[in-house]
Amino acid sequence: MAWFDSDIDPPQGETRRYQVHWTRIAPFVFLHGGCLAVIWTGWSPVAAAVAAILFAMRTFFLTGFYHRYFSHKSFETSRVAQFIFAMLGNLAVQRGALWWAATHRHHHATSDTPEDPHSPTQHGVFWSHIGWLFDPANQAVRWKRIPDLARFPELRWLDRFDILMVGVLFGGLYGLGAALASWAPGLGTSGWQMVVWGFFISTVILFHTTNMVNSAAHLVGRQRFDNDDTSRNSLLVALVTMGEGWHNNHHYYPAAVRQGFYWWQIDMTFYVLWMMQRLGIIWNLNAVPEHVLALGRQNPGRQPSRRRATAA
Repeated sequence: MAWFDSDIDPPQGETRRYQVHWTRIAPFVFLHGGCLAVIWTGWSPVAAAVAAILFAMRTFFLTGFYHRYFSHKSFETSRVAQFIFAMLGNLAVQRGALWWAATHRHHHATSDTPEDPHSPTQHGVFWSHIGWLFDPANQAVRWKRIPDLARFPELRWLDRFDILMVGVLFGGLYGLGAALASWAPGLGTSGWQMVVWGFFISTVILFHTTNMVNSAAHLVGRQRFDNDDTSRNSLLVALVTMGEGWHNNHHYYPAAVRQGFYWWQIDMTFYVLWMMQRLGIIWNLNAVPEHVLALGRQNPGRQPSRRRATAA
């Protein structure tokens, strides 16, 4: 029942238990196994295009809203837009905004220590990439990390029943494919083909690119800033995650809305957020302080240890 009501998971506190909650593995087996159905459904250009579009859109929902807004409050918006952003983030099939933000704030507070939920240097690459999700210590929302978000009952409700938007996505894709099969049979798609590509394949790719930030971005790349952790900057990870690969920058100054601090560091999420600001949807985007930019320009690679920057 915890798959349908997140509140059923008992509180586990702040400490990892190095255990595996076996029932939590089932959804991941379902997601990955569903990709194999492509053997029977085949593919079509329209189904592949829908998968690619959903991958890009949901990557932005995660990076722009779950990460930069809910986790770090790097910009402001209205309460209505906040709820809409949380619903859109749910479509990524990575649980609710409150759980996601609380877990991520805990990661920043304990980065690369034994209490970090997904440190590859502490617990290994496999654990940092996927294994940590099966640990009971990481199932419940760490409410102490998100007092600013927990006061919104609509967000708590959406976080509790995060499976609802997943069902909407699944059903919507089936309906789209079935409608196209009826109205435009020449496109060669169907309800189940659209589900396989738009839901299973797109979601699995999204899951692994997102978790590259937890694993690969702490192992591969350069360290422009010394954060007392192993966070790194990686162009490859930045490209597939719309800017999240500038992880060393982000760990040094996490309050900034822009993670590619310099013009040559491609950050697609920031570019879209900048346009949303121009449209008045969001406002007060937190900039990178000039002293941080100046420090980074002096140290294009690993540098001597310095005190980590702090930000509210």
